[in-house]
Amino acid sequence: MEKSENIIELNDVAISQRDVAVLKNISFKIKKGEFIYLIGKTGSGKSSLLKTFYGEIRLKKGEATVLNENIIKIRKRKILALRRKLGIVFQDFQLLSDRSIEDNIHFAMKATGWKGKQKIKTAIEDLLLKVGMQDKGKVFPHQLSGGEQQRIAIARALINDPELILADEPTGNLDPETSEEIMQLLFEINNNNKTIIMATHDYELIRKFPAKTFRFEDGSISEIDLIS
Repeated sequence: MEKSENIIELNDVAISQRDVAVLKNISFKIKKGEFIYLIGKTGSGKSSLLKTFYGEIRLKKGEATVLNENIIKIRKRKILALRRKLGIVFQDFQLLSDRSIEDNIHFAMKATGWKGKQKIKTAIEDLLLKVGMQDKGKVFPHQLSGGEQQRIAIARALINDPELILADEPTGNLDPETSEEIMQLLFEINNNNKTIIMATHDYELIRKFPAKTFRFEDGSISEIDLIS
């Protein structure tokens, strides 16, 4: 099958949570290398849309592809393969508190099929360097600030060099200055031709770091301009 320039394509998709319709008749395209914001009230469907992209919410209607994979009625084995091609960053970091930063990343690498002790060690060093945390490998999550923990979470999301990174409120637990530092890091990653889709409530951040923005409202999605 010929690859599309769109990294995500949805056509006439409906998204439900526990049989309650969250989004309906959604058509949505994202090109490789774009940075996309998703905004809207809590419960408007931002997180639900992200969850459909990595197969946590199953789609039954319409047409939908993510990274050239048809995700309508996708099988579990294919979901696991798809997730290996994605990076996911959460608001609450989701680091394992009982192990060091190196071991957090090592655990995620082993879970996605990495092998070779030296190969893994070198990759962890490179990942920590990418997010400016090269001297934090031996410490534990509780010894880090929120911003530092989110940098580690971003490093973990980059393990498999994903084309697409999904970030669900990645600055939601951070102060304004730290939020800006995380945004600068995300835009550096985006500048390496990585597609980033970020759900946020922070309109001020969008004004400081402008990019294509979609508003979720009344079960639908529309592109808006917050800057002009």
